[in-house]
Amino acid sequence: MRCLFLLLLVSSLFYPQIIQGQDREARVQVVNLSDGQDTESFNAMREVFKERNPGYDMEYLPNTREVGARDYTQVLFVQAIEGVTNQDVEAQAVIIGTSGSREESAAIVGDILILRKGERMESDVETGFLVFKVPDPPENELPSFIRPDWDPNITDVPGGCATDIDAYRRILLTWKKDVGEYIYHAINAHRVRIYDSFSHYHPVQGGFDEFYLVQMAKPGAKIITSEKTDQITSPEAVEESEAGGLIDEYDLEVGDLVYLPRSVMHRGYGGVVAQVITMPGFIPGSEIGVDHHLRAINERLGLNGDRALPFNEEHSHEAVVR
Repeated sequence: MRCLFLLLLVSSLFYPQIIQGQDREARVQVVNLSDGQDTESFNAMREVFKERNPGYDMEYLPNTREVGARDYTQVLFVQAIEGVTNQDVEAQAVIIGTSGSREESAAIVGDILILRKGERMESDVETGFLVFKVPDPPENELPSFIRPDWDPNITDVPGGCATDIDAYRRILLTWKKDVGEYIYHAINAHRVRIYDSFSHYHPVQGGFDEFYLVQMAKPGAKIITSEKTDQITSPEAVEESEAGGLIDEYDLEVGDLVYLPRSVMHRGYGGVVAQVITMPGFIPGSEIGVDHHLRAINERLGLNGDRALPFNEEHSHEAVVR
């Protein structure tokens, strides 16, 4: 516990600006990016994200062949090619440096492109990108193209939201070397197939805001959330009249972007492939499980059937912190 405390203390010193905007109320927001037309909802999400994470920004470019140079790092998530969210469709992208250098690669849905300060990108076809402004450049020499299904350095690593032995979980940008190849503390991402993750939240102090960028979804795929984590983590105080209002569910579709601020409980369910994106990164020890609390509420109040709060059975027998 002492090591965990020191790690969280150090992370807060490295990222003090992340805490400044936390007085903005933590609310789940969902917007679908597929047609790029719901700009009002996206802009509302963006404003909250910027306020809570000073120095960061985001935009969605639905049909573009070029991303211009900026005086900061841009991290581009490929979401659609020629209007299709389909991994069988390929673009050819080139990143052009300030000196005229060119680095070219194929790109498909699920890939990440990193544009450093002064670099721009051109694509041979119209491509949809979710773009994050990141205030800090990469700490090490990351490749410009990070391709989870094509890079031999990126292989399946069960854990987090996908604990099955045969889980599809490809870590693209990570916090520490023993988890993945490419380190970037200011932003992390892994592409994962989620059937039944454990219910958890990320603390305000030493945690991170998170996005689910949905790239595949089976019928019935959903995300289960709660903005009342403080009540869930005090199960002995929950009244029966309050229990029914603790949990929310959102059906998920391809193109959904789900914003999960620090302190919001969440659990993916039902078969969804998503880029899970965090600002800053997946700080060790900042995934706090609550399934044991949900189970305790059900048992204490005798909630069964449709009245029972949903929880992950495997992770409900003891506290889980990752």
